[in-house]
Amino acid sequence: MAHVPLEPGCFTATPRCRASPAGAPDRTHGKSGVFFPRGSLKSSEIEGEILNKDQVHSSIARHLGIDIGALAQTDRNVDGVVEMILDATQNHAHPLTRERLFRWHTLLFPTNERKIGKIKVGTWRDDATGPMQVVSGPFGRERVHFQAPSADQIEKEMTAFLDWFNRDNTELVLKAGIAHLWFVTIHPFEDGNGRIARAIADMMLARSEQSSQRFYSMSLQIRHERNAYYRGLEETQKGGLEITKWLEWFLDCLGRAIDEAGKTLATVIKKARFWESYAGVPFNDRQRLLLSKLLDGFEGKLTTSKWAKLAKCSQDTALRDILSLVECGVLAKDSAGGRSTSYSLREY
Repeated sequence: MAHVPLEPGCFTATPRCRASPAGAPDRTHGKSGVFFPRGSLKSSEIEGEILNKDQVHSSIARHLGIDIGALAQTDRNVDGVVEMILDATQNHAHPLTRERLFRWHTLLFPTNERKIGKIKVGTWRDDATGPMQVVSGPFGRERVHFQAPSADQIEKEMTAFLDWFNRDNTELVLKAGIAHLWFVTIHPFEDGNGRIARAIADMMLARSEQSSQRFYSMSLQIRHERNAYYRGLEETQKGGLEITKWLEWFLDCLGRAIDEAGKTLATVIKKARFWESYAGVPFNDRQRLLLSKLLDGFEGKLTTSKWAKLAKCSQDTALRDILSLVECGVLAKDSAGGRSTSYSLREY
C-alpha cells in the first residue's frame, strides 16, 4: 500500500479553471467545484452500456445546480446512473442500507427493463429462472465464470455485509476493495451488481479522503483494465477465502488511476495556462482546433500540409494561419531541415 497516496485530500477537487473543447478556459463552476466525472460513463461501459456524454454532463450539472448554459435533454437511465453515483460520493458518510441499495437499483432500471427483457427492480433477486450465473460463450457452449449464492441466502449474506460495511474498522481503502468484491460475489440483484459494487467502492474511497470530490476515477481505470478486472474477480471467487491477490490488484489499479489523473490534470492545467497567456490573440476556429491538438500531444511534425488536412482548408490558407501564429509568438519554425518546414509551440 505504500505507493498508493492515501492521505485525505489526495486529488480532491479544488480547480481554478478548465480547458474547454474549443480551447478557451471554462470558468463555470457551481457550488460543487468539481470536474464532470467520467466515472458515470465508464462504470456503465464496463458492462457494455454506452451512455451519451452530453446527457451525463447535463444530468450532473442539473443535479448539482451548475450553470453550463444550454443543457442537453437527458433520459431516465442517464439521470439514474448520475444520481446513484452522486449519492454514493456526496453522501458517503451516511450508512449503507437495504433501502438505499434498493433505491440505487431502481435508479439504474427506472422502467424495470434491460436489453434482454424485464427484471425485478428495487428488491433482491429470486432465482425464478434458475441460479444466478456469470456466463460467456455461444449457446450450447457456455462457460460459467461464476455462480452466485442462491436467492434464499441473500438476506443473510447482505445482513452480514451491511453490518460489516457500516461498523467494521478496517482501513478504508482496503475496505473499498473488500466491499467491491464481497458485494459483487453475493450478486444480490438480477442486474446492475457491478455498477452498484463500484459505486460502493467509490463511496468508501470518498470516506477515506473525507471528501466527495475527487479527480481520479476507479471506474475509468477499471474500464482500461477490464480483462484483468474480470479475470481477478473470477480467480478470487473460484478460490477459497484468500483475497490478497485481489486486494493487490485493486490497490495497484487505484494507484494507476491516481497516476493517470495526475497526467490528465497536468494537461488540463497546461492548456488553461496557454489560453490565458494568449487571451488577447484573436485566434480563428482553424487555429484553435490545431492549437488544441498540439496541446493534447500532437504526434509527428506539424507542417502546412498536415494543417490543411486537419483543418480542411487549402495549403495557402494553412500557411497564412501558421505564419500569423509565428508572428504573434505562438508557434516557432523548427530548426531541423528537411523537405517540409515544420512548426512547434513556443514555451510559454
